[in-house]
Amino acid sequence: MTSAAHATRRRLAIHGGPPAFPDGLPFARVPVPPLSRVTERLRPSYEAGRLTNGPVVGLLEEATAARIGARHVVAVSSATAGLMLALRVLSPPGRPVLLPSFTFSASAHAVAWNGRGRRFADCDARTFHLDPGDAGSRLGDAGAIMPSHLFGAPCQAEQFEALARRSRTALVFDAAHGFGAARQGRKVGVFGDAEVFSLSPTKVLTAGEGGLVATPHDDVARSLRRGRDYGGAGEDGDEFVGLNARMTELHAALAIEGLADIDERLDRRRELGRRYDHHIDRIPGLRAQGIDDGDEVTYKAFTVVVESEYGMDRDAVVTALQAEGVETRCYFSPPVHQQRPYVSSNGSALPVTTELARRIVTLPIWPGMSDVDVDTIAEILERLHEQAGAVSSRDVQAG
Repeated sequence: MTSAAHATRRRLAIHGGPPAFPDGLPFARVPVPPLSRVTERLRPSYEAGRLTNGPVVGLLEEATAARIGARHVVAVSSATAGLMLALRVLSPPGRPVLLPSFTFSASAHAVAWNGRGRRFADCDARTFHLDPGDAGSRLGDAGAIMPSHLFGAPCQAEQFEALARRSRTALVFDAAHGFGAARQGRKVGVFGDAEVFSLSPTKVLTAGEGGLVATPHDDVARSLRRGRDYGGAGEDGDEFVGLNARMTELHAALAIEGLADIDERLDRRRELGRRYDHHIDRIPGLRAQGIDDGDEVTYKAFTVVVESEYGMDRDAVVTALQAEGVETRCYFSPPVHQQRPYVSSNGSALPVTTELARRIVTLPIWPGMSDVDVDTIAEILERLHEQAGAVSSRDVQAG
């Protein structure tokens, strides 16, 4: 656990003072179970030579389906592969996919790899999620809608379900951040035609690398299982163009053992997230992601917006925190529609997305952090606001 020097009058590091975290505070730390448990879980498959899509993968699928209440869960090699396969199965060829630009680029990559056009819609300034109203106004002839659950908070999934029903459009959620979250009492994983989780190292549940696709449809689950094995249909050859997206027994063993104490880790993340919220609410010019009443959030990430009232722009805040030893990320800057592969994909402006991406910064949050770590980061942010006039461009460049 990282310790921090907590001194109310300490000089800010950007002004030459000692850093609050001289050994550095990492952005994330991978939550891994004891190696002995992972190896014992893996041992029978390993000794039998079953290294891929074996009994441990099946157990992971059963355990996660039971936890979230999904009819089917299909394990894959990555969430990106899961999105690629879900779109291959569910989105009609020749019709675009509507998705947010304020999301990780893998969402758009999955659309592009399927040869579907991308149609970006704007996000909501309060929640950061795809705006249902804007999405509806831009839907047109789209064959699928693909909202994201961001930072461990669920989007307004029921509104997208209603939109998909009205328009008879496929609905696939990028739930990479969403494992363990719930929307108005319903677990993320039971919405739409498919929801795709990531099990990469920074996620609440990790397999090292891997993903899970949850679906209520028997035929979709069947196609996903074939699709992860090249699209194979047995002796008659491949049914469609699939991928090598099988999950290994080793990755599944890591995830299964990670489930054992996931509730403890989620509880700690929520404690830290609420502590951050308490501080951020008191600092002028900073605001955290808006969460609807009744939603259950995992705080996979803690993201704030740096508004003009704060007195410094986002990049200056990032530099000042870096000087203090605090590692941050700017999710998602630039937004997808401004990235080189997609600059010509959208003819309409996305003003909320563009402004949000310019002002957003994600702070460290992981279960091993202490309360003092959060308090110290909040103190730095408060003092940066108070001394914003003294934090000159020269200071930032020097830092």
